[in-house]
Amino acid sequence: MSQAIPSTTTIPGTTKSGTASSNRHVLHCRMQSEPAGLERLCRVVRVRGFRIASMSVESSGEHFNIALTLEGSRPISMLQSQLLKLHTVAEVVLGAQQARSVA
Repeated sequence: MSQAIPSTTTIPGTTKSGTASSNRHVLHCRMQSEPAGLERLCRVVRVRGFRIASMSVESSGEHFNIALTLEGSRPISMLQSQLLKLHTVAEVVLGAQQARSVA
């Protein structure tokens, strides 16, 4: 027999209304232009619990300049340090942060 969850219980990662709480972050990355480099970067973003809302990539010689708008409730500093561990990533700069709630 299953028990009902009381209406006052809040599931971790959600607000009292039951919607997921999320923050929007902007990251600017500079990385070497290498086959599968962008794929590795996107995989780290996904594995660390973030969703890519938008991505802009510009090629400048042997490097990519990437602007990422991400959504997620985990600490952005954790993702920033993980991206810097990729051998092709030269720089990761945190931009503006916007709090929002995902319906």
